[in-house]
Amino acid sequence: MTVTQSAPLVRTAERGHPDRWPILVILCLSLLLITVDATVLHIAVPALTAALEPSAVQLLWIIDVYSLVVAPLLVVFGTLGDRYGRKRLVLAGFVLFGLASAAAAFAPTPLTLILARALLGVGGAMIMPATLSLIREVFTDRRERAVALGVWSAVAAAGAAVGPLAGGLLVGLWWGAVFLVNVPILLALLPAAVRLLPESPVRGGRPWDAVSAVLSVLGVLALAFGLKEAGSGSLMPLWAATLVFLAGLALLAAFVRRQRRLAVPFLDVGLFRRRAFTTGVLGVLLGVFALVGLQLMLAQYLQLVLGDSPVRAALRMLPLVISAVIGGLAAARVLPRIGLRATMSGGLALVALALTPTLTWGVEGHPVMLAVCFVGIGFGVQVALLAASDTIMASVPESRAGGAAAIEETAYELGAGLGVAALGTVTALAYAPGLPAVPGVPAGGMDQARQSLAAAAHVADEIGGATGGALLDAARWAFVNALHTTVVVSVVLLSLTAAVVAMLLSRD
Repeated sequence: MTVTQSAPLVRTAERGHPDRWPILVILCLSLLLITVDATVLHIAVPALTAALEPSAVQLLWIIDVYSLVVAPLLVVFGTLGDRYGRKRLVLAGFVLFGLASAAAAFAPTPLTLILARALLGVGGAMIMPATLSLIREVFTDRRERAVALGVWSAVAAAGAAVGPLAGGLLVGLWWGAVFLVNVPILLALLPAAVRLLPESPVRGGRPWDAVSAVLSVLGVLALAFGLKEAGSGSLMPLWAATLVFLAGLALLAAFVRRQRRLAVPFLDVGLFRRRAFTTGVLGVLLGVFALVGLQLMLAQYLQLVLGDSPVRAALRMLPLVISAVIGGLAAARVLPRIGLRATMSGGLALVALALTPTLTWGVEGHPVMLAVCFVGIGFGVQVALLAASDTIMASVPESRAGGAAAIEETAYELGAGLGVAALGTVTALAYAPGLPAVPGVPAGGMDQARQSLAAAAHVADEIGGATGGALLDAARWAFVNALHTTVVVSVVLLSLTAAVVAMLLSRD
């Protein structure tokens, strides 16, 4: 995605567009809707499971398809915005996002909800690249632009942490409210965007390679689908899922080769030759991977293991949100003093350290330690993300900043999608064999209970009595043991990434 300065914009002296600050509010609210939707369902999983009764793989797709559709389409719509105008793409994205939100709120079946979530992803991908590009256009003063980009970065990073909180408050009314709330917000944003957003220059002569678009989208989706099916086996055997996964890798390899040959590539893959840039992208990917994937697992732990209501679970995750905000502010002050390497690797290491106490937990409550762990996770992830973002943008010249921003956005959404897919698959693989047969529960009921903890809670509620209670207790312990496995995987990944960052980045 190439960012250009727009000549037709009306500017006040050298400051930028006269409505630049209201425009920033519109763009940040739009971005908040997109990032919140990636995690808003985490608290709503039990209510959603009870209402629609999805299978384990359907539940993962409901949660995950949004981010996995957004990620490969970001660069596609970034180039389309350059070609046909960013304002019209944002407005079209608003309309699609609103319609898809209404469809998701009233979805009668899991498949309908999956399709609606996919459309939400398309709408989000139409909006998100333009938010950053328009900020770079309307803020021409370097100091003001730095402030605006800082606000954008804070909103992007905090959105994932706010999602479960918003979901917990809304699901108490009705599970569909987590989607329907988008509609009135978009109805307010749409006329303001029509009036205030500037018209970007249309670059009709810019080449647009449809083959690259197809390769990137199919490659990422094949990776995700193969990963999910390898863990669940609901639609195909393991060998077939492995082939799909390998096909995704082959498609992405073909995409990379094609980008190297194109005069105007979709994705500026040449940037990955810069060690600092690649390390920063890895930091964003792993940071969001850990944050979003673990949020889903811990939200289910609070509700289905500890028995918290959705609102109580959301409030107990509030320290994560607050610490993420504080982490961003602290990192901005600490980073110039200790350098990128120490800030990013230290943030990732802190997340790994904060997760370690959960390995000793069972089905009993640990309210104080839980809050401490959430503080460590939120603070560490935000510190690492800010340092990673600074590393990415500092490692490229101004002329290639637009391409670098597109890759950072893609890494953010891909990390969110893969975090849910990978950690959800690890949990499912460890949970199912860990749930033994419970006397009095029919074989069909046990098969359903082994799909997920939420499904087990639903079966236990239908059976009732001592048998239902025994099933729920066994499922809780199976989930806790599976969660321990997932945490070990996360701690190892985060620790390795922190070590790699410490070795590859310079002190500055």
